[in-house]
Amino acid sequence: MKKMISMILTAALLLTAFTGCSREAEPQNTQPEPPVEQSAPEVSEEEQPEIQPDEQGESQERNDSLSGEKQDETEDELSMEKPSEQEEAEETNQSEEQQEEESTEQSAQTQSEVVTEQTSVQGLDTTKLGWGPGGPVDEDNRPSGATSYQEKYGQYGADFIRENEKKIYLTFDEGYENGYTGAILDVLLEKQVPAVFFVTMPYVKSEPELIQRMIDEGHIVGNHSVNHPSFPEISTEECKSEVMELHDYMKENYGYEMSLFRFPMGEFSEADLSVLQQLGYKSVFWSFAYRDWLVDDQPDPQESIQTIESKCHPGAIYLLHAVSKTNTEILGQVIDDLRAQGYTFCAYE
Repeated sequence: MKKMISMILTAALLLTAFTGCSREAEPQNTQPEPPVEQSAPEVSEEEQPEIQPDEQGESQERNDSLSGEKQDETEDELSMEKPSEQEEAEETNQSEEQQEEESTEQSAQTQSEVVTEQTSVQGLDTTKLGWGPGGPVDEDNRPSGATSYQEKYGQYGADFIRENEKKIYLTFDEGYENGYTGAILDVLLEKQVPAVFFVTMPYVKSEPELIQRMIDEGHIVGNHSVNHPSFPEISTEECKSEVMELHDYMKENYGYEMSLFRFPMGEFSEADLSVLQQLGYKSVFWSFAYRDWLVDDQPDPQESIQTIESKCHPGAIYLLHAVSKTNTEILGQVIDDLRAQGYTFCAYE
């Protein structure tokens, strides 16, 4: 018993000593202890909420849907990155067809270019050209406008200026009669000067006596078309009709074969020149003309004489209008003055 009591007392003393040491040590720990991460409380299988069949199906559908969307997205990405064999075949066919079409188009374009080039080489220019004999002159007073056209279009039997000799060729245009042609013929007969009278169909039909006199006195009656149109603005067939209708009329009614043609208003194209050449005509233009056709605004006679004589040059083709009162008055003096300068008035050949 005594031993037992002694052991209990000893244990109590030891317990009291340890407790005192622990209380003295606590104030020395001044640093706060880090917080302890608390994990979510574990739930036993018995405590987990039960999923009903509908909820489970929706959950599975959601999972399947998400899985399907991911799969679709993956397939779309793959399809964008790599086309299917069918699509590759279609694209290949389309590419081959496109290449074939492009090749065909290029071939057609090349053929078109060749045809166009052949047309431009073999065909003739239909561009409308006007005529004016002005411009600078050379040392012989020959206008460059006439000489350059002669060099370019002379191959079509066209005359814009004639040989560089002291010869003059008088021509008169006759669209209608103004009462002066008879007087002009009188002067030409007196001076023994030949001329060319370019006439239209209305003039021929309305002035048969004057036409016959021109022929009888050795002048040339030239073709100035039926209706006086701008030839570059009408078709080739119309051009031929404008020329040949008058040609045939003169032949049938006067027994006269026309051979010289003057384009109305001097408007022509390279193609037109070729048409006239094929019809057997020489196209006659001019290297001198002046403002003499306005019957109500006639130029001053003395000024006209100065103009006509100062512009004279070797091989000159003069265009005068027979409707001009001024030309009728000055014609005799001009002929005398130019002859005095050494010029010869020649018949057109």
